[in-house]
Amino acid sequence: MRATLGKVFHVSAWSWYTFLILSLMAKDADELPAGMFLYGGPWKYLTFLNLVLQMVFFGLAVLNDLLEMGGKSTARLLLLSRDLLFSVFAFPVGVFVVLIFWVIFIYDRQLIFPASLDDFFPSWMNHGMHTLVLPILLGELLLQPHTFPKTWMGLAALGIVGSAYLLWVIWVYLSVGIWVYPMLGLFSTPGLLGFFLLNMFLVILLYHVGKVLDRHLWGKSQMVMKTK
Repeated sequence: MRATLGKVFHVSAWSWYTFLILSLMAKDADELPAGMFLYGGPWKYLTFLNLVLQMVFFGLAVLNDLLEMGGKSTARLLLLSRDLLFSVFAFPVGVFVVLIFWVIFIYDRQLIFPASLDDFFPSWMNHGMHTLVLPILLGELLLQPHTFPKTWMGLAALGIVGSAYLLWVIWVYLSVGIWVYPMLGLFSTPGLLGFFLLNMFLVILLYHVGKVLDRHLWGKSQMVMKTK
């Protein structure tokens, strides 16, 4: 029963993220505030990149499920790729997007999601991008165990990707003079560095949270990828 529910869940989650991304891509950029999609379009926003990340993860999960249903043994590379994507990226990054968005939104929504965007991004779409990600990830944790890499490997991969995104944000600013998130322009250089480090620390903490939750739910047998 759990296995069947997991397969239905994976198809549903992948379909939802695919629909959400297509809906966002179909939006008319001319209706957005000036400069919002300048240089890089939606691909400079962590929210959008996270949606793509979630879609790819659940796509791998669906492919894995189909191979199992077809009586084929799942390729080890596919299985490890699915688990690595979830444990190191999909869970910590997805939860981070939800937490950081709503913390800043509650403090001062103008810093991250001005009221002027409400007409362009209706409530259902906003919650799809910034709220539903969390319960979907928790559902994945409850329905299926995930193999985690050795801690240093997971943190190294997360650090490399996180640093690459920060460099991309800085590159956009240096290229067109506009911060991806306007609130970044309020910081001094030391403050900006501190803010980036704080965000990296939070993502690393969420990586460990995912690992602890998986261990609590499924035991230690699934925890570490063996390299042979």
